[in-house]
Amino acid sequence: MITLAVNELIQDVETKITFRLLWIDEGNIIAYLIDIKSEKAIPFNMSIKEIIQGLNEGTYIKLEGVNSNLAFINIDISEKMLTHRDKAWGIIKNLIKDEPAIYINRERGPLIKKLVEDNICSNKTAYKYLRRYWQKGMTINSLIPEYSNSGGKNKSKQYKDSKNGRRRKNNSIGIIVSEEIKDIFKKTIKKYYFNDKKNSLTFAYKMMIKEHFAFEVRYENGVKHIVILDENSIPTIRQFRYWFKNEYSIEQSIKSRQGIKKFERDNRAILGSSSFETMGPGSRYQIDATTANVYLISSYNSDWIIGRPIIYFVVDVFTHMITGVYIGLEGPSWAGMMMAIANAVSDKKEFCSQNGIEISNEWWPSAHLPEIILGDRGELEGYNINSLISGLNVSIENTPSYRPDWKGIVEKLFDNSDVKIKPFLPGYIQTDFGERGAKDYRLQAKLTLEQYTKIIINFILYYNRNHYIKDYPRDDEMIEANVKPKPIDLWNWGIKNRAGKLRKVDSNTIKFYLLPKDKATITSKGIKFKGMLYSSETAIREAWFVKARSYKTWKVDVSYDPRNMNTIYLHTKDEKIFETCSLLDHQERYKDKIIEDIDELIKREKENMESNSHPQLQEEINLFSSIESIIKESIQTANKTQTKQISKAKKTGDIRVNRHFEKSQQRKKEAFNLSKQEKSNKEDIEDIIEFEKKTDNGVETKVPSIKELFNQRRQKNKH
Repeated sequence: MITLAVNELIQDVETKITFRLLWIDEGNIIAYLIDIKSEKAIPFNMSIKEIIQGLNEGTYIKLEGVNSNLAFINIDISEKMLTHRDKAWGIIKNLIKDEPAIYINRERGPLIKKLVEDNICSNKTAYKYLRRYWQKGMTINSLIPEYSNSGGKNKSKQYKDSKNGRRRKNNSIGIIVSEEIKDIFKKTIKKYYFNDKKNSLTFAYKMMIKEHFAFEVRYENGVKHIVILDENSIPTIRQFRYWFKNEYSIEQSIKSRQGIKKFERDNRAILGSSSFETMGPGSRYQIDATTANVYLISSYNSDWIIGRPIIYFVVDVFTHMITGVYIGLEGPSWAGMMMAIANAVSDKKEFCSQNGIEISNEWWPSAHLPEIILGDRGELEGYNINSLISGLNVSIENTPSYRPDWKGIVEKLFDNSDVKIKPFLPGYIQTDFGERGAKDYRLQAKLTLEQYTKIIINFILYYNRNHYIKDYPRDDEMIEANVKPKPIDLWNWGIKNRAGKLRKVDSNTIKFYLLPKDKATITSKGIKFKGMLYSSETAIREAWFVKARSYKTWKVDVSYDPRNMNTIYLHTKDEKIFETCSLLDHQERYKDKIIEDIDELIKREKENMESNSHPQLQEEINLFSSIESIIKESIQTANKTQTKQISKAKKTGDIRVNRHFEKSQQRKKEAFNLSKQEKSNKEDIEDIIEFEKKTDNGVETKVPSIKELFNQRRQKNKH
């Protein structure tokens, strides 16, 4: 059965035109689409029946695994780009919520006309922003202007000999903002802005001028008067604001002034609506984790008990279907939640096959991204998921403190699964665990993680197809259609009658958005990240490493999986979104290692180096002493033996001749003499005397060849 989801790309095979699905009505009858390339494209409607027929007949195809339906992630975006994005978002954010009116020509016109009448923007600007939003993936980051080569992004200005910035009316532009001035800025912000008095930035600026830019202080009638420097010798309020904006994010500012708790409660972007209304499949997913009540053994050695596994379930609220799962040793943490969310959007037939279970897609049809994810405070608050929100347009909701009942559906699943499978599990923990006389259930462990995973998958398949949900609030339409309150039946009915919330996303793309993000450095030796060196096709093709050696290093944005550091993922500004970077060959010691092991290795090596620094320093001092002793002795010997009467010209002129003689004598010493007959010192002295006679008397200055010297020695021995 072919299903359609919002944001999917559909291509006309004949014309090669690609369309994006913008909206599907709840009855699954009509959809609105848009050409993703045309500069004049506007939404148009098609019947779901027509689209599915075209897909069945092959006149249309789905573009699977295409990343062009997603906007840039919210990292390494310049202030200018963010300003343009936020301006555009402010203009259209209310328009796009008015679905389906915004897609219908006769209803869209009055909405845009009101913007023009209110002097918010022109008709052309409104259409430009709407078109960009629809064509580029329907996320806030879709509105980022397409100029990826803009310079100076996220870099502070480097002031040198001249002052930068806009001039005042009287031609004053302030002073050069040096590092010393920035230090004053920081002290001022800490003292007067980040405090419980909540002073304005302008007040902090004025106090800074008063304290740090005074020309003189005088007292009149006991009153202190401060005379500040002239306006060309003090920083401007604009310079102060510019520095503050670049130094502190909005999030940092709010947290520092109002406290983390208030920020999390009132300002954090990931806090969504508390409403639990669900219109159909994909409206809201719940996610939660628990530690299983069973001990497992290692698949590598059955004598090793590895403890209790962690189980994550992702459940669709409307249908109660389990849409994703993770069974492993990660968590409860973001790593485990990340795996569960990735599984929720992956093909379940392939997932089951990887675990030795063969199913059809109809058995477990969920492979979509929802509109909202409701998760546990701990995992979600412990990780920066702003890129997931802006990149994939998913709303994230935290369960409030002391309100675990808000995730009641997924939490009941843990009890349900326990009841079904616990009678069969060796190593299952009974209620008397730990009591005197009770069995040690750890010693009864027989299952490996892989075997336990198979059991959980079988439970999920059973649950999704057979679990009868008591007290499910079926509406009139469901009752009329005689929909059984079972997850699979609710899902199939919802897809046909309440579609529009589920969205298709390439599994590799969502994995990329879920991964932690950081900065790497381009150096002459490679892409350096956490002490390791990587390379990529782009780096080699564009000669990054040569440029880094010739000019200077620079930073790039990367994502990484802390469980395996063989590869990291370089962020790009094109449709690929990311590029794989691989460890260099000589970095083999980091291969297949997790980040914790690598950090520990680097830490220990640093400690070893530091512990060896003092002994090494002592040995270095000893080396210096030895060298100085040899040099001192050589100078004394040379001063005693060198002839003072020889001219400088004579000394420098005979270098080649002297070198030739020294070389010939050195060769005699170095030559292998297997007969162990060594030349006597007397013969060496005789050679030197003979050489000096020839050079000093001027009789013969020609340097004898080796053959001539050998013949001379042989004739000498005959006599």
